[in-house]
Amino acid sequence: MTDFVLVLLITIRITGAFISAPIFGNKALPVLVKLFLSLFIAYLLFLTIDTSNIQIELSLWFLVVSAIKEILTGLVLGFMLNFVFYAVLYAGAFIGFDMGLAISNMFDPAEGVSGNAVGEVLYFTALLVFILINGHHYVIEGFSFSFLAIPIGSSILTQSLSDVLIKYSAQVFVIALKIASPIIVSFFLVHIAEGIIARVIPQMQVFFVTQPLKIGLGFLMLASIAPIYVYVVKNLLKNYENQLVEIIRAMS
Repeated sequence: MTDFVLVLLITIRITGAFISAPIFGNKALPVLVKLFLSLFIAYLLFLTIDTSNIQIELSLWFLVVSAIKEILTGLVLGFMLNFVFYAVLYAGAFIGFDMGLAISNMFDPAEGVSGNAVGEVLYFTALLVFILINGHHYVIEGFSFSFLAIPIGSSILTQSLSDVLIKYSAQVFVIALKIASPIIVSFFLVHIAEGIIARVIPQMQVFFVTQPLKIGLGFLMLASIAPIYVYVVKNLLKNYENQLVEIIRAMS
């Protein structure tokens, strides 16, 4: 019975992490697949981690409290890994707004949010890079390491966790501006030119005339700096392992 409770609590933490983690938490992944992966990884972790120091009480109150703690631990651990992807999606929103594509919003069923085409392309490019650098392996390794630093039934609501959460959430805006800055600066010069033309030739509908030019210029710049974007996203995602360690230490 004690082993069953341990496997159950490990499964709850892994399931909570899978719900909010990148790739694994994608809504396109069937629920049964997520549940099977959670059970499979939980059983493997149960066979590998040291459970001799874990105190288990076979009472309803202990099980309910421990289950809440484990689901909260998994949700926080998985959610904080999404900040880079949110930054890429936010950068795409900046770029699409300057290109005049803000009106052509499209619904992303995987994330449950609306965004423009540029943001969706950058977002799925980041997901592809994440898979190519074996980022999903880092996520599973982080889940395994979390049981060493955060024993089952431990509380994670610490001041260190709130500090790390604030730091990573602030980086979303910084990374988004860095990714979108080349196109933002270029279109700022285009907007200045539009203002000058509008003052010199008031009869000319400048914004309607230059709209196709802005869209074409935007796609041309995106195509030219696409390798740089892939390189930047790759470096950001490669830092996942260090971020996982920092997050888990803050939670412990």
